[in-house]
Amino acid sequence: MTDAPIGIFDSGVGGLTVARAVSQLLPRESIVYIGDTAHSPYGPKPIADVRRYGLEVLDTLVDEGVKMLVIACNTASAAMLRDARERYDVPVVEVIGPAVRTALSTTRNRRIGVIGTEGTIGSGVYQDMLGVDATLEVFAQACPRFVEFVEAGVTDSPEVLRVAEEYLAPLRHAGVDTLVLGCTHYPFLEGAISYVMGEGVSLVSSDTETAKDVYRQLVSRGLLAGPDATALHTYEATGDSAEDFLRLADRLMGRGVSAVRLVQTGAIDLPKGTP
Repeated sequence: MTDAPIGIFDSGVGGLTVARAVSQLLPRESIVYIGDTAHSPYGPKPIADVRRYGLEVLDTLVDEGVKMLVIACNTASAAMLRDARERYDVPVVEVIGPAVRTALSTTRNRRIGVIGTEGTIGSGVYQDMLGVDATLEVFAQACPRFVEFVEAGVTDSPEVLRVAEEYLAPLRHAGVDTLVLGCTHYPFLEGAISYVMGEGVSLVSSDTETAKDVYRQLVSRGLLAGPDATALHTYEATGDSAEDFLRLADRLMGRGVSAVRLVQTGAIDLPKGTP
C-alpha cells in the first residue's frame, strides 16, 4: 500500500499546482492526476452537480488503487468534502483547511482577503472558517475569469493584468495584508496578482500548504513510499480529447508531460435527500 500512488483531481489543469508541489516535497511518491475536463469549469455550476462530478472522479481514482485522495479544487472541496470522507476508506486531503490555517498565522493587521471562483466564494466556506476568529475582518472576491485565462494557457498577458487590477481593487482598498488564493488555478497567475496587491501583502497559496498536509498525513499513517520506490506520474482527463490538456499540462508543470489518458467516469447514486 505504501508504494501505491496518490490520487489528485481538479476540474481541469489548476490542480496541477498541487501535483507539482506534492512532487517537489515528496519526490518518491507516485501520482495519478485526473482533470475533469468534461465538466470544467466547476465554479459557475450548481453545488449538487459539482458534488456528483467530483465523487465520480474520486470513485475512479479509488478503483485505480490510490492510497490517498487529494481534492485539488476549492469548489469541489466546498461541495463534497464530508461526502468524500464518509465514502472512502483512504485518507482524503483538501485545499481549504491548510490555506486557512496559514492565513491565520500570517496576517498582522487581521484583515484577510480571499479570492476564488463564484462557487467557492458563494459557498461562504472561507468566510465561515476564518470568521471563527472574531478579531478578523474577511473580504471575499470572486474572480471567474482567472480560471478561463489559465485553462487557455494565458498567464502573463496585458489582459490578465487589467482584469487582476479590476478584481483586486476592492481588496486593496480594504487594506488586507494577507490574500488567500482560493483556487488552485490562481498560483499560475501569481505574478500579476502579487504585482497588483503590492509587496506588503502576503499571498497564501493552497498548493504548497496542501502538499505539506499530504506529507503530514502520509507520515502519521505510515504511508510514505519506501526508500527504493520509483515515482510514476500518470495524467488523465475526462473530456473527448486529451490534446489541449496535454499541451497545458506540459507547459504549466514545467516538466515533460508526454501522455494524457482519457478516462470515463460512471454515474453514481447519491443518498436520498442529497441536493
